[in-house]
Amino acid sequence: MFCALAMIFFAAGFPAAQVLLESSGVLALIFVRNALGFVVLLAFLPLLERKTGLLDLPWLAGFRIGFLGFGLGSVMLLVAQSMSDATTAALAVAAMPITAIGLEVILDNRQLTIRFLLAVILVLLGGVLASGVMVHDLSVGTGFAVGLIGSGFFAWGSRQTVKKLPDLSPLSRTVVTTGGMVAFCLICWIGAGFMGLSSATLSISNQSDIALLLIYSLLGLSISQVLWIKSVADIGVAIASFHLNATPFYVMVIIFLFGGGWNWMQTGGVLILIMGAVLAQLPEARMKTIPDTAEPL
Repeated sequence: MFCALAMIFFAAGFPAAQVLLESSGVLALIFVRNALGFVVLLAFLPLLERKTGLLDLPWLAGFRIGFLGFGLGSVMLLVAQSMSDATTAALAVAAMPITAIGLEVILDNRQLTIRFLLAVILVLLGGVLASGVMVHDLSVGTGFAVGLIGSGFFAWGSRQTVKKLPDLSPLSRTVVTTGGMVAFCLICWIGAGFMGLSSATLSISNQSDIALLLIYSLLGLSISQVLWIKSVADIGVAIASFHLNATPFYVMVIIFLFGGGWNWMQTGGVLILIMGAVLAQLPEARMKTIPDTAEPL
């Protein structure tokens, strides 16, 4: 449930970002989005977790994870969207199960059963159909490749957040790692500005732009990231990433609500990937991949 909600909020950011990218540079937009989301998370932490002291949080450990995993990962995803479109970027995110499963096999000794592999096939097939891309039109372009690598860094950051920060709540984990993500994006933005690149240009000039930025930041990052981290802690990064395959479908639904068309192929794809996700989470097939104790940094 939490993972599905995280994906719905996450998907809401793609159409908003697509509009904002028409007037703003990719690096400027991702920095402002992450900075705004971080400020909101930081403001709500003392209100929702009164016993949590900000100075007591493991900022350094969270910074390292957020800087590389979520910072580099999120920048690459938005660069991929700027090179292609919202659906291509969402499709790259939906391919994260491949990387996530690889991480669990190598680092967590996950055993790949026949049932789990069948579930993976269903999820990937459903994800391709849910993306709305026809099979005969599939091609691995540069934008998709950049997004796929970015989603891999994001999967690594998700796993590290739960493994290295086991004693924190999902909100606290999100706060400390988002700080590192903001720092990475700030460095990229400043560097692009010094080089005079168009990607450093920011244009938020009217109420519509502000509203889209709030959607992109608060829904697409702040809320979705907290729910996502909780999901990774509950079911592991591999199975949690299965739900990412529904992202293109949610993007389509949001666009449909604003006047776009309905795609039944995407709907069928979501049903297939739901079957795969359910199959992977059957009690006798589910394995705990995140230990209760943290590994040393």
